[in-house]
Amino acid sequence: MPTKIALTPERRAALAEAVQGFYLGEFDEPLSQFRVEALIDFFVAELGPPVYNQGIHDAIAYVQDKLVDIEGDVLMADTPR
Repeated sequence: MPTKIALTPERRAALAEAVQGFYLGEFDEPLSQFRVEALIDFFVAELGPPVYNQGIHDAIAYVQDKLVDIEGDVLMADTPR
């Protein structure tokens, strides 16, 4: 069972403000707090896991790339020059 993504109240409030501002700016119509909360819940549930996973994959690739650099810097050549 996937772990539920929990937002702090501060993060949730900032997202609510951003969603309300975006919706008002794009559609010239305000959203109720109920609808804003529903949208945040939907997007966190649907987008949170794939975005999180992509970030993890990107971090793994970055670290693996750095490990290859370290091997080249640290390991001595097997054959004398």
